[in-house]
Amino acid sequence: MTAVAIKMYTQEEYLELERAAEYKSEYYRGEIFAMSGARFNHNRIKENTALEIGLFLKGKPCSSLSSDMRVHIPENTLYTYPDILIVCGEPEFQDDHMDTLLNASVIIEVLSPSTSSYDQGKKFSLYQSLKSLREYILIDSQEIGARVFRKNDEGAWLISSIAYDINSSIEIGHIGLTLKMSTIYEQTIDLL
Repeated sequence: MTAVAIKMYTQEEYLELERAAEYKSEYYRGEIFAMSGARFNHNRIKENTALEIGLFLKGKPCSSLSSDMRVHIPENTLYTYPDILIVCGEPEFQDDHMDTLLNASVIIEVLSPSTSSYDQGKKFSLYQSLKSLREYILIDSQEIGARVFRKNDEGAWLISSIAYDINSSIEIGHIGLTLKMSTIYEQTIDLL
C-alpha cells in the first residue's frame, strides 16, 4: 500500500482559493471538501422554506439568507454553507469582504442522501460550538420529516419540534414562526 499525502491548507489559503473559485467548498482543520450539487426535491424544499421565512421576517430585526452565505465557527475552524440561516440583530462578519458570517441564530439543513449522516452527526456537533446558534433544523428531502433542535438556557440541545406528517408543522421558536409541512413540501416530486 502507498500512503496518499493530503495537502493541508491554512484558513487564509482556503479563503483565498474559495473567493476565486467557481464552486463552493467547505473547510475543516486544514482540509478542503468540494460540495456537490443538490437534487430537485432538495432545492424545492429549500426554496419553499426560504420563501416562507423571508416573507415572515420582513420588517423584523432578523433576516434569512440561503446557501451562498458562508458561516465560520472559529472554535473548531469549520467554514460551511448552510442551506438556510437566520441571523438576528446586526450581522457579524469575519472581515471586510462580508462573505463569512459569524453569528447565525438559526441554521436549517435539508438532508440529502450524500449529506444526511454528516448533517445529523458531525456537522451538528460542529455547529454546537457557534455561540450565537439557538436552533438547528433538519428537513428530509427523501421523505416527509423535519426536526427542530433548540438550545436551552443551560446550553443543552433538545428536540423542540418534530413532524413526520404532511398535515403537521414545525416551529422555529427563536423567531416565532410555525411552518406547515404542506408548505415546506409543496411541489416536490413523489413525496406527497
